[in-house]
Order: sequence, then structure tokens, then C-alpha cells
Amino acid sequence: MNETGLVETAQMASATGVRITRHLLDVADRVAVAAFPGAVTAEHAGIDLLINNAGVALGGIFEEVSEEDFEWLFAINFWGVVRMTRAFLPMLKASDDARIVNLSSVYGLVAPPGQTAYAASKFAVRGFSIALGHELRETSVGVTVVHPGGVATAIADNARVPKDKPEDEVARGREEMNRVLMLLPETAGEIIVRGVERRQARVLVGSDAWMISVIERLAPVLSGRILDWLKRRA
Repeated sequence: MNETGLVETAQMASATGVRITRHLLDVADRVAVAAFPGAVTAEHAGIDLLINNAGVALGGIFEEVSEEDFEWLFAINFWGVVRMTRAFLPMLKASDDARIVNLSSVYGLVAPPGQTAYAASKFAVRGFSIALGHELRETSVGVTVVHPGGVATAIADNARVPKDKPEDEVARGREEMNRVLMLLPETAGEIIVRGVERRQARVLVGSDAWMISVIERLAPVLSGRILDWLKRRA
């Protein structure tokens, strides 16, 4: 958990004049998540917006990744989304106009090698969000699934890697990933907010996300080879 980032975000939000409360939460902890709505209602009358954006990365091909690390990633990237949604859905339904925003990824559209755990979790978030949106269609709660492309966050630097992977390979992998993380987080945030305001069911963040979406739709079977070719050209 990044408490420093939480404090900085709260300070920026407070500067706009809104009332802010801060809470540290491990979304992989089912007991803590189930109790969290009580902490929120103790401070606020209700909620209208739930953004599930907690996420981690895990490098390495499937045979290199331990079952423990695979489950660690899923506990945050997928089960965190499911449990937070379950915990707050009654409060959201009490609102006249509420929305759930779930962060998937471009790797919830395509699944490149070396991303078995991450892509599986983000495809799961995508499927969960679409089905949930259908189920809530006649309620006051809408669902938006977000597919960001390469946003310049620290996700690559903080990614977990197999314990026996050589350090030089790890460094090359992080450098390669960071080269494609170019979109400013502020820009990504603005795109997501606009999508939520427009009540979009799906939001693509970045030109790379749009390109990948088009390639996947036009050539779903060959999309992996096409993206590999474009990567080599780049």
C-alpha cells in the first residue's frame, strides 16, 4: 500500500474544496474489504462512485511464475474488484445515479506472452464488468470498464518477478516495458473522468489502446503476430 501517494492524492483533492477522508485498505483482505463500508458510512452519508483501480503486475512466462505469485496477483487485480463491488453495491443502489468503474487494461483485450497472470486477471475484470453491467441495467447503477494503454506509472518498476530470474533479464524487461508507458497519468485520468461523465460502458485510454482494440476486432486470431511485428518496427 502506498500511503505517501494516498496522502498526496488527498491533498490535491482537498485543494478543490471537497471534503476528503483517507483510509488504508488491503483489497486482497476479504475481511477488511467487507468491513470497509462501515468506515465509509461513519464519515459520509453515501457514495455515488466506486472506482476499482488497485492493480499489480507480475512478469515472466507461465512456467516461471509460481502458483503463489499467480494467486497474489489475482487476489488484488480480480478478487479486489469483485469484493469491493459486493461490499459497496447496496450503498450504490441507494443512490439516484451511481457508477462502478473497473480498471482492466489493453491486456484485457489482447494477451501477449509473458503476461499470463496479468492478462488473465484483466480479461476476468472485463468479463465481470460486462456481465454486471447487463445485470444492473434496470437499476440506478451503471458500470464502466476501462482499458488503459501505456500510462507512465510505476507499475513496471514495482512488478513482481520470479525469484530465480537473472537480474539482467529483469532489468531489460523493466526497461522494455517502461519504454511503452508514455501517456501522462493526468491525461489518462481526464480521459477516464470524461468517459464516466458520459456514462460510457467502455473507455479506451490512449492511442495505443485504440489501435490495439481495432487490431483485435479486425484480426482476433492474428492480433498477436501483428502486434509483434509492430513492436519490432518500433
